[in-house]
Amino acid sequence: MKKLLVTLSLLISLSNAGTLGIQEHLGETVDTSLTFLDEEGKSVTLKKLMNGKPTILTLNYFRCAGICTPQLNELAKAIGRLDLAENTDYKVVTISFAEDEPFQLAAAKRKTMVQSIKRGYVTDAWRFAIGENNSSHILSKQVGFVFEKTVTEQGKVDYIHGAALMILSPDGKITRYLNGVEQLPFDIKMALTEASDGTVGPTVAKMVEYCFSYDPKGRTYIFMWEKMVAVFMTTVMIGFFIYLIRQGRKEDDREVVKRDD
Repeated sequence: MKKLLVTLSLLISLSNAGTLGIQEHLGETVDTSLTFLDEEGKSVTLKKLMNGKPTILTLNYFRCAGICTPQLNELAKAIGRLDLAENTDYKVVTISFAEDEPFQLAAAKRKTMVQSIKRGYVTDAWRFAIGENNSSHILSKQVGFVFEKTVTEQGKVDYIHGAALMILSPDGKITRYLNGVEQLPFDIKMALTEASDGTVGPTVAKMVEYCFSYDPKGRTYIFMWEKMVAVFMTTVMIGFFIYLIRQGRKEDDREVVKRDD
């Protein structure tokens, strides 16, 4: 049954290809020469933000009241318990894909996140930036972070998007995706350790991405009942089919025994 569920989840993943979410580009290398505006409004390359370290990359927008803030809060909790030395063993880079946001928001968000970490933390280890000359959109495409801009009748701009940590090697190779809002410190540590020597790791538990969808009106994740019901019904049908095959085999065995007698 476990193998069956895994197979079904993969089928669902394939059926969602080309839609919003995370389209993985494992093993590919991002352009580290892309420039961004840092917390002080200064132009800086991604290479400088990473500073030659394995890097946790997140793409968010700082006005987001939906999954962005919970994701960053959970990341702050996780790195607060991470058994690695920030700025030495790894860096964290959070970039806004909404390029109309001012750099002051990046500075304010970094201050809030760093202060929420329940231990002494090197502030410069977690960098916040916004795009410059479409750089955040270019980076989004390179890591497969697909989002959609929406505008209400009142002119309010919002975005439909997913949540994931992209792990980059020191030279910018995408080595791991950690999907969802919450991550275990152990998983992050292992991903960073592998990234330090450029080892590409598979993504685990992708089902979460397809069980939930972002609701731009409610600004929250909503459960995708239709997909889960479809998975359940398909599982029942396959299970029933397997049952019929086994029953048929038992009947054949009985007929063989009767003939032998």
